Amino acid sequence: MPVTYLETGSQDPYYNLAFEEFVLTSRRQGEYLLLWQNDNTIVVGQNQNTEAEINRAFVEAHGIRVVRRSTGGGAVYHDLGNLNYSFITDVGDAERLTMERFTRPVVEALRGLGLRAEASGRNDILVEGRKVSGTAQRVVRGRILHHGTLLFDADPGMVAGALNADPAKFQSKSAKSVRSRIGNIRDYLPADMEMEAFWQYLKDALSGGGMIPGSLTAEELSAVEELKRTKYDTWQWNYGRSPQYDLANRRRFEGGGLEVRVQVREGRITGVVFYGDFLARAPLDDLTAALEGCEFRREAVAAVLERFPLADLFGAITEEEVLETMFYVS
Repeated sequence: MPVTYLETGSQDPYYNLAFEEFVLTSRRQGEYLLLWQNDNTIVVGQNQNTEAEINRAFVEAHGIRVVRRSTGGGAVYHDLGNLNYSFITDVGDAERLTMERFTRPVVEALRGLGLRAEASGRNDILVEGRKVSGTAQRVVRGRILHHGTLLFDADPGMVAGALNADPAKFQSKSAKSVRSRIGNIRDYLPADMEMEAFWQYLKDALSGGGMIPGSLTAEELSAVEELKRTKYDTWQWNYGRSPQYDLANRRRFEGGGLEVRVQVREGRITGVVFYGDFLARAPLDDLTAALEGCEFRREAVAAVLERFPLADLFGAITEEEVLETMFYVS
């Protein structure tokens, strides 16, 4: 099937994520490939506690922008040495929906440059044992967004500094991202190339030779600007409130870190929030709304959880692990 190729024409992270979401939710047919860059930005996962992921003093000193994406996983730093890619297509057979379906073409493209690339773990792509790409997914009404980073020639000092949250402040309060040893693709190339050439190579390789250049209409671009203004460029979306809760537990499982904060009044849940770097493919809003008013008992919460597709909401974290975290007694 032909692939429509789109570029955002921007290095603004708030605009780029709005552009990506608009294509996912409004272009309901066909396959799309987007390549784009954010300049000097931290992008946190959909369910993460932003303040727990960033080094606030470093971020402010270096003018780093902070934005929340609509997919799960951990926090990442973007600069112009980083290239992002997005696949948008039909979900197809939901039972066979895997990361490998989308990481394989990227791995093969990197191998085509002479790199020893491989998929690893939950959502990483490695070159010679170093992480060069992290990926995440989101599903909306039968359409899937799979996107990822490609560290081509990023500044490792900025990556380390921006994502180094104060350990004393968050020692027991958050499910922080697990930091991996990272590497730059450019360092491992048999023959050096510039970002521009890498971008062109990747565009050709990932479109499978069937690329159709595309663009959004003026009306669609106006809708992107509105989504940027009302969602991605707001404090509420990027940081949000972090109220005090009666109970706060966190655990780490093979499927990622999970933190649960629950507010209880007269034996019933009046507020609940989930944080973590688990690989969600859908927002948790409907689940958290359903839990409000529920008796704070393991059996009652389990009955609510069973009504939801937990693999989409929590990735590889299971119902039993969610319950274990909520009702964990140290």
